[in-house]
Amino acid sequence: MKKSLSSILTAAAVSAAALSAVPFSVSAEDAMVYGTMNIPYADFYAAEFGTASNAYEVDAVSSATTTKWAKTGEGELFEGAYASAPNEDGSGTILGVNYAVAITQADLDALGADNYGFAPLDAQPAAYKTVTVADGKASFGAVEAERKAATADVSLSTETPWGDYLLSFQNASPEFSDKYRGVIIKTADGNAYAMRHEQNIWRGQVAWSSGIKTSEPHGNVLDFEDYQSLMGATITEIDIINTDAVYVVAADTYVPVKFAGSATVADSASGTGTAALTTEGFPADYQKQYNIGEGFTVTDDTVSYTDAAPGSYTLTISDASGKYADVLTTFTLSTADLPAAYNDGKIVKAENASDADFQNFLKNIASVEVNGAKYSAAGKGSVKIIGEDGAIDFAAAGRDGNVFDGSGNYTMSVTATGYTTPLNFTIEPAATTVATTTTTTSKTTTTTTKAKSGSSTTTAASTASPKTGDATSALPLAGAFIAAGTAAIAALRKKNK
Repeated sequence: MKKSLSSILTAAAVSAAALSAVPFSVSAEDAMVYGTMNIPYADFYAAEFGTASNAYEVDAVSSATTTKWAKTGEGELFEGAYASAPNEDGSGTILGVNYAVAITQADLDALGADNYGFAPLDAQPAAYKTVTVADGKASFGAVEAERKAATADVSLSTETPWGDYLLSFQNASPEFSDKYRGVIIKTADGNAYAMRHEQNIWRGQVAWSSGIKTSEPHGNVLDFEDYQSLMGATITEIDIINTDAVYVVAADTYVPVKFAGSATVADSASGTGTAALTTEGFPADYQKQYNIGEGFTVTDDTVSYTDAAPGSYTLTISDASGKYADVLTTFTLSTADLPAAYNDGKIVKAENASDADFQNFLKNIASVEVNGAKYSAAGKGSVKIIGEDGAIDFAAAGRDGNVFDGSGNYTMSVTATGYTTPLNFTIEPAATTVATTTTTTSKTTTTTTKAKSGSSTTTAASTASPKTGDATSALPLAGAFIAAGTAAIAALRKKNK
């Protein structure tokens, strides 16, 4: 049977379209597949150094903490990192980054079981590394992604518990994310520095040691050898590797040189006087400048002050040339005078005390002890028990529950920085009660006694300690409502019969 010319042309067109969809030069084995891999830090960063002259092999992060290092899941502290199994003592190691990759099916097959935990993706991701395999060994290219300029104010602190330097970002543009998969710091001298989770990358901040502070509060040892040359350099760019792009933050941030020097100011009496200053370990070319605040003058060995209130002060020694980092030290000026007292649920001004002295005491409250339990009034884990106006918050709660147990019996001690005499007092419940059918009324008595060793002790009945109410007082009223409801239901049933 002869075919028409149109049918022949149609068949040819269909065949041509099918052939164009699968080029003869690409086999199934050569097709690119996408997925994620657990990439060790050394492999992840190898191609990110580019032409940097200081390229080095990036180590895993050993952690002495028992929980934080393992928080690598979605929404967790170190999202996107991957870690080892825990050791017997609960410690562990963050090994690298879980990141998207592109690899041919043939290369993936060549890796066999050693495929870095490959997990397939349904589509090509926005950012990925291309993986090639030779002689059974994988090589990871630099991140292939859009490089997006991100605006942020870059600040560098030389005072941090997490190392020698802390890099922070303020006023960041909206797309700026803190879920970092990796960070590269680049400097004007052409060097690049790779940062790792926990030891360097922490909640959108970047910290590192350059060899002065070599451990952090949790006991983790800080790797510093690869970051020593960052001292004295100028940071020009921070590349933040995320899952959708590489965010580029421009900077012009000098990293001042730190050294193992120290300064000490002796604690002294408040008011007008002097305190001894000692310094050691400063470089010979350090040009010292001193600053504490108004009312203070400083020489190389003495701090002088006039009308200084009790409290903690910080002396900052800076280098006039700008080459070296500041050195800070704190000291305390104290008094035995106590400008505060307790009255009726509140800390009030003591007799003959000035308003300024009383407000200074409130501002410097460091801790409050209630029935033997001590609560910090400032810093991490603090509990606000006394307000700015001196009122005691009887509903205050700490990590372990309510500060006040509702009994009305409270022995309290308030300690303020710069005041060697604590404010001690006891709150007692009412001495007598007069009962009625629905309420309880308490009379209060207040007595004041002079404490030993110069402390002030007050015993007072609490009129501010809250009561949650007596549940039994509601029972008669509740019973009346229940009885009325029952009668109404019975009447309705009778009517519907």
